[in-house]
Formats: sequence, C-alpha cells, structure tokens
Amino acid sequence: MYKKATVKELIRVEPKLLGRDVEKSVFDSLRLQFEGKIIKDLGMVLKVENIDEIGEGTIEPEDAGVHYPVTYKLFSYEPELHEVIQGEVTDVTEFGAFIRIGPIEGLCHISQIMDDYVNFDEKQEMLVGKDGSKTLKTGDVVRARITAVSMKEESDNKVNLTMRQPTLGKLEWIEEEIEEIEEDEEEE
Repeated sequence: MYKKATVKELIRVEPKLLGRDVEKSVFDSLRLQFEGKIIKDLGMVLKVENIDEIGEGTIEPEDAGVHYPVTYKLFSYEPELHEVIQGEVTDVTEFGAFIRIGPIEGLCHISQIMDDYVNFDEKQEMLVGKDGSKTLKTGDVVRARITAVSMKEESDNKVNLTMRQPTLGKLEWIEEEIEEIEEDEEEE
C-alpha cells in the first residue's frame, strides 16, 4: 500500500551539505538518508516530498554536522498481508515467478501459480500448466494476493504471493474464468 506520512525528527546535515540555503541543505540530507531505504512502519521510502518546518540547528560535541528538528512529508510503499496487487512478471524460474509490485518484487512460488501441476519450460522460459492451456512468462500482467511479508531495514526482504484463488492469476485467465461463470449462469 502506498502511504503519505508526516514525520518529525532530528536530522543531521553533513558538513559537505552546509554553506548553502538551510532548506536546500536539509532537503538534500533527507533525500540522501531516506529515499530508497526501508523504514520500520513506513516501508520503502520512495520520495521525500517537502519540508513543513525546520527548527533551530544545534552542533553536538565532536560532530561537524548540524542537527535540525525537522517536520517533513514523505511518500512510501509498504506491502500489506492479504493485499491484492497487480504487477508484471519480471522473471520466471524453475521455482516460480518474480512479480514487480510497486518499487519491489515479490515471489510467487511454482506451487502457488495455478491449481494445476506446473512445469518449467526452460527453452521458452515460461511456466506451463499440465494441460498446456495456461502459460506464464516474463512481461505477463497478473493479479496476486500477498501471503507473507518480511521487510527489514537491511536488504533481505521477502514478499510471497499466491495466484491460487478465484479472480487471481494472469489477467487472461481471470477473463476466461469470468466468461465461464457468465456462461454457466446463462445456461441455468
């Protein structure tokens, strides 16, 4: 889920960023410290949007930087458990498919791709259902549900996905599923 947040905290501005307009120095410092990083309770910070308020800067002993109390707004993304997402398949391997969801990738294990036995076709780099009617390859757009999230401030982040529920999967599969339901309703 994408989030906008207002944050108030003490920000250290490095000496190399000093000597210019204070707001520009603080803004550049915020961008360097937070953009592209994962922050607890906020997720991955995509952008520091603006600064609302900058207080009086202080200098601490044996630190050449200046510390400012700052209130600022940022934009972030944090995947939520059970959230339904739509994304693009970025890679297909023998153990599943990697799917781009916002600024990160999630993994849909081969056992969670479809309600059918799935084979990896190495030559064509795609996953193929046992009956051959369903295939999944790089570039396909899919809808999936998030089943597990492990976001840490380090780089070892995991987002697990499933497509084995009604109205989930490759968009073409979903359209076919809806058409079948509508045909069954017409027959009744």
